[in-house]
Amino acid sequence: MHYYIITGASRGLGKALAENVLQQENTAVLGVSRHATIEHPRYTHQPLDLSDMLAVQNNLHKVFPKWPDAESITLINNAGVLGDIAYLGEHQNEHFEFVFDVNVVAPAMLMNTFLSAYSGGSSTRTILNISSGAAQRAVDGWGAYCASKAALDMLSQVAQKEQDLRANGIRIRSLAPGVIDTVMQEHIREADKQSFSEAERFSGLHSNGQLVEPKVVAGTIIKWLQGDLGSEVVVRVSML
Repeated sequence: MHYYIITGASRGLGKALAENVLQQENTAVLGVSRHATIEHPRYTHQPLDLSDMLAVQNNLHKVFPKWPDAESITLINNAGVLGDIAYLGEHQNEHFEFVFDVNVVAPAMLMNTFLSAYSGGSSTRTILNISSGAAQRAVDGWGAYCASKAALDMLSQVAQKEQDLRANGIRIRSLAPGVIDTVMQEHIREADKQSFSEAERFSGLHSNGQLVEPKVVAGTIIKWLQGDLGSEVVVRVSML
């Protein structure tokens, strides 16, 4: 059996990833999100608010059950938040705690627990962190988002180096999936131009049909995870 743990599975890319996996035989998905929006015999919902650090710590053991029949186990840290779009100096300080908790601290805890729970055994084990192109460039108004995704990228690199040094055979990657037609993009298009100089560009991506459907990106990511696509294909997806 091939098991997938996917955060943010209630909508957007996370839901598309879960639905793609469930179309295949011999798979099961454990979806981590506040609300359940998928009904399937091989889907298990774990209710959890990843911005609530106490709840995350108290419920992590439920996210990583023992699967004796696992041929592979994959964690996809997909859940993420953009937060309020505004310049530094114009935020409430709580904004930074919220964005970093969801985008860095919760994924770090999930990665840490995954590696602890599944360090032994012969099954194929993979962690995929969904990052953003904003991790590699400064976007005004997105300070917390850019910084948190950059931190997630580096955490992924460090974790992979550690696993390589221990020769554990665990694959850890961070992927920027490109501009996807999601609720986050709606939020971006509503931003005040005074707080976001790229507002017109992102509105243009929508009006010109340049946003990619979540199911299209999900299909490419899952094929890559399962070894059906080369890494260069995923690189192209990440640069959309």
